[in-house]
Amino acid sequence: MAKDYYKILGVEKSASKDEIKKAFYKLAQKHHPDKKDGNEAKFKEANEAYQVLSDDAKRSKYDQFGAGYENMGGSSAGGYGDPRQGFGGFDFSGGFQNGNSGDFDFGNLNDIFSDFFGGGMQGQRTEARRGRDISTEIVIPFSDSIFGTNRKILITKTSKCVACSGSGAKSGTKMQTCKHCNGQGTIREAKRTILGTISSTRVCDECLGTGEVPKEVCDICKGKGVLRKEEEISIEVPAGIRDGEMIRMTGMGEAILKGTSGDLYIKINVGPHPVFKREGHDLVMNLNLKLSEALLGMEYPIDTLDGNIKVKIPEGVSMNEILRVRGKGVPSSKTKRGDLLIKINIKLPNKLSKKAREIIEELKKEGI
Repeated sequence: MAKDYYKILGVEKSASKDEIKKAFYKLAQKHHPDKKDGNEAKFKEANEAYQVLSDDAKRSKYDQFGAGYENMGGSSAGGYGDPRQGFGGFDFSGGFQNGNSGDFDFGNLNDIFSDFFGGGMQGQRTEARRGRDISTEIVIPFSDSIFGTNRKILITKTSKCVACSGSGAKSGTKMQTCKHCNGQGTIREAKRTILGTISSTRVCDECLGTGEVPKEVCDICKGKGVLRKEEEISIEVPAGIRDGEMIRMTGMGEAILKGTSGDLYIKINVGPHPVFKREGHDLVMNLNLKLSEALLGMEYPIDTLDGNIKVKIPEGVSMNEILRVRGKGVPSSKTKRGDLLIKINIKLPNKLSKKAREIIEELKKEGI
């Protein structure tokens, strides 16, 4: 059977928005499921009715189509809604002000429902404590960016106390049950509202949710479990890293009592090289040849990042021609590397000797 939303809220079809709002408030107070004598089914039913009748467009469709309203599209009014956006899409803060609240003062119901859904339901879930992420940067030579390296740096940060291993307890002593929360790790609080007494829980400030506190505090960190000190960090820089890339070291950030440490981020700045430049996984260099060397060809010695090699320059090599030496570039995997690309630049003489001119004149006659 079709639901009669007016009957559910106990109002006439001609009821104003304020009358509908007031009726819903009373039902919400009476049937809320977090109350001892609450009725979840009736509470949801009242919320569903309010969602329709408080919206002019939905109310118009409901009045026109009745039982067919639920299939007319749009959002359904069922359920609790999202308490972070007002209860079921309704803002309780506007409420009844200036003495128009009837028999009782509703106050700011946004806060009340926040207690229900934030403290009563979600408050049972405690987020893990985590230390702060920190960052630094280092400069490495070009060759180290190609082959990888290990660098050690000194960094000042909050670290776990070595004496107590981060527990905050004096070495050799035991932990004891937290008296503040009786070992529960949470504190239950009650608040009186128009909907009755609402209970919520929060993490205990003394034991930070663990239910235990040191019987005797550590002499070094005074029970804090952490100390600010200078620490040496060993950084493994992988082969083929690019300029500006970040290395993330999990758990090497700042420590926190009874929680996990944050992360350390290291930005890698790669210094320039006087000969080589990087293009993807290839290394690129310019090679200046004399005209005679380009015409006749030769074996040319080149000092690569892997050591000295000899590159065969073919006869009649062209200006801007690129010679490829495979496997002398940047590592792309553990077993594969890019190539070394040699760009040919032919250096022409600014002034010719008489003999050189005669030779070139002869070459010209031969069409060279």
